[in-house]
Amino acid sequence: MGPLAILGALHEEIADLLAAMDPGAAIHRVAMRDFHVGTLWGTPCVIALSRIGKVAAAATASIVIQEFKASRVIFTGLAGGLHEDVAVGDVVVASALMQHDMDARPLFGQHEIPLLGRERFDADPVLSARLLESAAQFARGHAGLTAGQRAQPPRVHHGLIATGDVFVNSNDHARELRQRLPDALCLEMEGGAMAQVCHEFGVPFAVLRVISDQADHAAKADFTDFLVNLARVYTAGILAPLLKSGTLREA
Repeated sequence: MGPLAILGALHEEIADLLAAMDPGAAIHRVAMRDFHVGTLWGTPCVIALSRIGKVAAAATASIVIQEFKASRVIFTGLAGGLHEDVAVGDVVVASALMQHDMDARPLFGQHEIPLLGRERFDADPVLSARLLESAAQFARGHAGLTAGQRAQPPRVHHGLIATGDVFVNSNDHARELRQRLPDALCLEMEGGAMAQVCHEFGVPFAVLRVISDQADHAAKADFTDFLVNLARVYTAGILAPLLKSGTLREA
């Protein structure tokens, strides 16, 4: 079985993962990206910074599958909350992903990926279930992590994640998306493209997102603060016990 690929759009989202890789990890430069290949908490991995946006994520996913023979892909990072039940500091594990800015009407239906005949790509249920379990364990031990906003533990959600090449920081735009996609839990800029690539290659995938903002007028400041102060705490805190347990090596 090939290595597990872990991707993130920004350095802060994967910094602690890179720091925790075994000293013998190798760095391969491909298409202006560094791919770190080695062992992370006992699990063979390739970790890469995808950069922001759908094209960047799709290119990076293609490389880890084609060049590094990744057997599964996890995308991790931050997201803007969209659903009313999702709050800053919560964790969302995708059940499926879609691209909210795909619109090839009248040739195809709104949100439909042309020539694939589908709007949504289902995440791997086994990989997602293990992320949910680890995220729930993390949440139980981190009440007050987002102090100043609430004191209870972060909540863990499982549902639809919507992807688009736009950083949503407008109350009106968020409201329009909420009305158009009532079951979407959060918004981000990479997962749906990565999901499409994995679907076409037949590679299982999962997406783990932490809510940094509410996709509203304060999103820029909230996102930046969360990225600098908390992003790495969540990523390493959720993935470390999962990889150390060896369950992904057995899958």
